Amino acid sequence: MSQSRQPLQSNQAAAKPPTSLRRGAEQLFETERRLNAVLNNASVSIFLMDDRQHCIYMNRAAEQLTGWTLDEVLARDCPLHDIVHHTYPDGRPFPLEECAIDRAFPENNQERGEEVFVHRDGSFFPVGFTASPIRDDAANVIGTIIEVRDISEEKAAAERQRLLIDELNHRVKNTLATVQSIAAQTFRGTTDKTVRTLFDARMVALSNTHNVLVEDNWESASLHSVIERALAPHFLAEVDGHRFRLQGPDARLHPKVAVTLAMALHELMTNAAKYGALSVPKGRVAVNWALRDLKDGRQQLDLTWQEQDGPPVSPPTRKGFGSRLIERQLPMEFDGHAEIDYAATGVVCTMQIPLTPLGWVGQEIVKGSAA
Repeated sequence: MSQSRQPLQSNQAAAKPPTSLRRGAEQLFETERRLNAVLNNASVSIFLMDDRQHCIYMNRAAEQLTGWTLDEVLARDCPLHDIVHHTYPDGRPFPLEECAIDRAFPENNQERGEEVFVHRDGSFFPVGFTASPIRDDAANVIGTIIEVRDISEEKAAAERQRLLIDELNHRVKNTLATVQSIAAQTFRGTTDKTVRTLFDARMVALSNTHNVLVEDNWESASLHSVIERALAPHFLAEVDGHRFRLQGPDARLHPKVAVTLAMALHELMTNAAKYGALSVPKGRVAVNWALRDLKDGRQQLDLTWQEQDGPPVSPPTRKGFGSRLIERQLPMEFDGHAEIDYAATGVVCTMQIPLTPLGWVGQEIVKGSAA
C-alpha cells in the first residue's frame, strides 16, 4: 500500500506559543521592567562593564553624573575609562593601567576608594566608588559592576569644617595668650614671682594639651601623647632617662578627658619637682595604666602615679589647687575615682576614669541605620 507524504498543516493552535512559554516570557519582561525601574530610580550611579572594560549598561543616575547617554557611550566602543576618567586634574593623561576602578577585573578583587572623574563638559568632580567583579556559573570573571557617587558636597563640607577648626584653634590660642597677658598685668608688682611662674606653667600645660587635640581636629587625643606632653617640661630636661617609667596601652581619649587628665598629671609633676621624687637626683616616677571593660560597654582607664627614692613625704596641711583638681574635679566630671596617698616612701596617686565615648550623641544610631 503506497503512502503519500502529506504537507504539514498549520492551524491556529500551532501558531500560538505554548501557554507556559508565553507566561515565562511575560514574567521575564516584568522582571526586566522592575529591574530597570529600580536601577533608573537609584540615586547611585551604576555601570556594567564587559571583559574589555567597555560599558554595556549605565543607569539614569550615571548618565546625569557623566553627561553621557548610554547610546553615546556604546557608540564610542572604547573603555569607559577613556570617556570619563582619562585625565588627571592637573592635565596629565591618566593611563588605564593606573586606574584603581578598572583594577577590579584583572585582579579579581573588589576595589573601593575615591577618584576624580571628567564630566562631558570637561569639568572635574570627585567620586567615591566600589568596583566588584562579575562571575559566571563557573566562577570566571566576565565583567565588572561599578557603583559611583558624587562626593563634591562632602569634600566641600570637609573643607569648611577644616577652616572652622583652624579658626577655632587660632581663637583658642589667642584666648590663652590674652589670659596670660592679663595675668601678667595683674600680677605685676603685687604677686610673688613663684605664683606667677606657677600660673604660667599651668597655662603652658593647657596649651600643650590643646596642641595634641589640634593634631586630630579636636576629635580625640592619643593617651600616650597626652601623658608624654604633660610630663615633657621635666622629662625632656632630664639627662637620666630612667627617672621616668611610662607603661600602658595607647587609646583615643575624648577631648574633655584629655584636658582634665593632662592638667592632673601636670600638677603631680609640678609637686614632684618641688617637693617629691623629682626634687632629688635619684628620685624616680613610674606612671602605669591599663584599660578595662565596664558592664555598660565603656572602657575605664586605671592609672597609677608612683614616686620612689625621693625625700620623706608627709601629708600637706591644706589642699591646694592640684589635689582639689584630682580628687574632686576629676571624679565629679567623669563619675570616676581619684585618690592621692601621701605615703612616707613617695606619693602614690590612683585614678579610675570611665572613658567618654568618642563622637557625638546619636552617632552610633545614624551609622547603624546607614549600614
